[in-house]
Amino acid sequence: MAIQKYPIGRQDFKKIITENFMYVDKTRYLHLLVDQGGYYFLSRPRRFGKSLLVSTLDYLFKGEKDLFEGLYIADKWAFEEYPLIRISFSDIGYRTNGLTKAIVDELKSIAEKEGIALSLELQTIDKKFKALIHALQAKYQKQVVILIDEYDKPIIDYLDQDQIHIARENRGILKSFYSILKDADPYLKLVFITGVSKFSQVSIFSDLNNLYDLSMDPDYHEICGISQAELEHYFPKELEKFDREKIRHWYNGYRWFFPGDTLYNPFSILNFFAKGVYFNYWYTTGTPTFLMDISKKEHFYEFEEITADSLSLQSFDFENINLIPLLFQTGYLTITAYDEVMDNFTLSFPNHEVKGAYLNKLADTYIQSQLHPAKVIMTNLIKALQTKSTQTLKENINKAFGHIPGPLWQKENEQFYHAIVHLLFSLMGVYINSEVYTKEGRADAIIQIEEGIFCLEFKLDKSAEAALAQIYDKGYLAPFLNKGKPCHAIGINFSKEKKEVEKILWEEVK
Repeated sequence: MAIQKYPIGRQDFKKIITENFMYVDKTRYLHLLVDQGGYYFLSRPRRFGKSLLVSTLDYLFKGEKDLFEGLYIADKWAFEEYPLIRISFSDIGYRTNGLTKAIVDELKSIAEKEGIALSLELQTIDKKFKALIHALQAKYQKQVVILIDEYDKPIIDYLDQDQIHIARENRGILKSFYSILKDADPYLKLVFITGVSKFSQVSIFSDLNNLYDLSMDPDYHEICGISQAELEHYFPKELEKFDREKIRHWYNGYRWFFPGDTLYNPFSILNFFAKGVYFNYWYTTGTPTFLMDISKKEHFYEFEEITADSLSLQSFDFENINLIPLLFQTGYLTITAYDEVMDNFTLSFPNHEVKGAYLNKLADTYIQSQLHPAKVIMTNLIKALQTKSTQTLKENINKAFGHIPGPLWQKENEQFYHAIVHLLFSLMGVYINSEVYTKEGRADAIIQIEEGIFCLEFKLDKSAEAALAQIYDKGYLAPFLNKGKPCHAIGINFSKEKKEVEKILWEEVK
């Protein structure tokens, strides 16, 4: 039974407060924004609390003081009512009506609720937007607050290759829409824009050069997500009930500057507390297919200890896609270290949830088989090692390659071979080091399970004997021989022509 009422999927601040759902107070960060005013942008992954932030700002500027009783901002804000323009691009129907009409309809709806008539002569969305801002300022005699949520959704939804032309068209529409904000400064109190990806300034926000990016600002690092201190403060009974370290392993790990405390994914941790089951909650809410397609196209399958400079992480251009910034902004990679001299960040998966789910999906993208999904093959590979079955090991490696179209395999066989082997063994839910470096070189895979330590070396069109000899010659198993577990050397040769394992040699090392 759940200990508290968890606001899973709920994004309306008023309902969360009035219906007694648990609320992690983020108003100290919002106080900085509303007190200073200005133009702000925040990038965070989906399901990370951006929409709830926008909703909270909405009620702040509506002056609904009673909702904020007991929160940080309660005695620090005047709670006056301001004119508001709030648009969530996930809710305006651009897929069915087209982006321009969807924006126009939304502006008209806001105007009608305020008793404002937008002139029919104003044909373009930028002019309608400008007219609405001016009319609201005149009506209230106060500066206008503009809240834009998920600004990038009309682009992100069309990044598949066959729809990229729609992304280009929508980018132009959005650029025109935001262009009027620069000259509207005297009429504006606050502009707050959220999204998953930060597209290049040149492409969308080129005219809005006073837009301040909060995404990697240390002062706003914890504006979304749940810190360890917040977890302990708001969920003490849950932490008595469940294993703290296991929770951290599964759902903690997100960081947008270094050094900075790692954060929990709020959607995942709330789902876990509600259900008590370790599961990939966040990942199953939707991962864009194009991320997998790009990873596969670029043969990008090793995600640990990736280096990227700070500038590249802060923008994304879909005309020339750099996968690493996109994976960082969408939450699949996070910052683990920083080299101040070189101004380079080190990136890795944030946690077990993301790593396991992403590698599983990517392996399925390579294998292309509904009959033999990666997770089933991986499970059978573990069983093969546990039971020391050469035949089971061989059969399941072959299943991973059996459904790859012949022409594709012949074109990219070596890259496909290494990617699939790496992904399958990386997926094992055990201690695993793939391509472990030793003094003499690197092993393809070192796998530690309860039954023993297994070193696998793979060859392509050579021989299992050569693979096995390399394990001994390079001393791959030497560091593990005195660990109290049996050690196994496994040499595997794969035939490009047959697209299958040609031979496996398996020996226990004394």
